[in-house]
Amino acid sequence: MSAKTANILFIGDVVGNPGLQIVSRMLKGFISKYEVDFVICNGENAHNGKGMSLEALNLMLEAGVDVVTGGNHIWNNFNFFDTLKTHERVLRPQNYPKGTYGKGYGVYKLPRGLGNITVLNLQGRTFMSPIDCPFRTADWVIKQTKEQSSLLVVDFHAEATAEKLALAWYLDGRVSAVIGTHTHVQTADERIFPKGTAYLTDVGMTGPYQSVIGMQVKSAVDRMLYQTPHKYECATDDVHFSAVLLKLDVETGKAVGIERIFYPEFENAPQA
Repeated sequence: MSAKTANILFIGDVVGNPGLQIVSRMLKGFISKYEVDFVICNGENAHNGKGMSLEALNLMLEAGVDVVTGGNHIWNNFNFFDTLKTHERVLRPQNYPKGTYGKGYGVYKLPRGLGNITVLNLQGRTFMSPIDCPFRTADWVIKQTKEQSSLLVVDFHAEATAEKLALAWYLDGRVSAVIGTHTHVQTADERIFPKGTAYLTDVGMTGPYQSVIGMQVKSAVDRMLYQTPHKYECATDDVHFSAVLLKLDVETGKAVGIERIFYPEFENAPQA
């Protein structure tokens, strides 16, 4: 592998203990197989399926994750607030209003003399909270970090496909990758945009797939069937690892490769 190319593994939304356990069991193998230099992981649902905890964060870091990104559920566990305020390896979306605690981007050192990588966490506004503009926030972060790192990977935690695509086109050539999170369903549209930005609408969910995006089936169905609140309970079965591998040129900051990872593949034969 060229000394001027960095392999970045981005793991999709880790859900509850099932997601944490498969990351703990399998991540080091993926790091070895793909010669990974740096691991980003969205962990906003790692604590019982909704929110984050220090215990969940430590499990991911011990497994080989370098930085944990968040989203709208990063605030769900009040016991995590002090960690979110101070920990260098956990991010929340940068475009929350000024004064919100925690940080939304970080500049981290890569191994093998490859320099630095910037990781930026943003949150969408379509069908979500009306927070600050992710487009203008990205502009500001690019200006703040361009002298520190040629590589910049964006975790765009958003609901709408159109908003994710629009941000990618807006940032094409100015960031290394725009990777979508939040919907928990991996999309098959990985590509590199004309000016060198890698893109995937959603990296998917690392967690239990005998579920409704991580929630126990009965509770999720009843909520929609009766249109009444039901307790969120994290599912446990049919666990899969969902990620995307980025190959980035450390001199130009542009992507030269993108590959989806989903393991194990679904068994699509009918059950006996």
